Amino acid sequence: MDTVTKTLTPAARSSDPAVPTGPAPSGAPSPATSGAPSRPSRAEAEAAVRVLLGYIGDDPDREGLLDTPRRVVSAFDELYGGYREQPGEALERTFSEIGTYDDIVLVRDIPFSSHCEHHMMPFVGRAHVGYLPVERVVGLSKIARVIDIFARRLQTQERLSSEIVTEIDTVLKPRGVAVMLEAEHTCMSMRGVAKVGSRTITTQFTGVFRDDPGEQLRFLNLVRNGIG
Repeated sequence: MDTVTKTLTPAARSSDPAVPTGPAPSGAPSPATSGAPSRPSRAEAEAAVRVLLGYIGDDPDREGLLDTPRRVVSAFDELYGGYREQPGEALERTFSEIGTYDDIVLVRDIPFSSHCEHHMMPFVGRAHVGYLPVERVVGLSKIARVIDIFARRLQTQERLSSEIVTEIDTVLKPRGVAVMLEAEHTCMSMRGVAKVGSRTITTQFTGVFRDDPGEQLRFLNLVRNGIG
């Protein structure tokens, strides 16, 4: 099994494609500043699917495809629903009744799926997120929620890693955040070089995890072996 590993340095988040209705989600420019066109109507989106069906050589008027444009647009509403959500809101509620606990909180093996912005093909994998709290912690499911919101946008794995780290670091203000994503990209396994089973691994660290190699190693050991 081939594995591509990338370690990211902390950096400002890149902009995501914008949705011109409602407030721009975290990490996405607003239409007023980005010059993005107005959002097409649902009818226009369904018509575009019909065009694509014809482009690949099929007949959009045959029985089996009559309802496909509606289904595809409905699927897009679900798969790219992250544009309509604010990830920071998932982290707003925290809990202070943690006694004297000040060590790592790690949630590992969180399944996620996203779509590559270059080919709009899925990449699927697992996320591992750790942070060192300062007096307060967030509900564990909220970390998974943040991952889902960012993943339900067109993405690169590198930017997805950065956005998860930055959001947790900005909202919770912990002593450090560590994130590892590992995923198989179908744009590499189903087309082009067609290397099935290849995985891409990205990591990013802030605070103590960035500055202390021992803490990085402890995070990686906990992810891989469950032993810190």
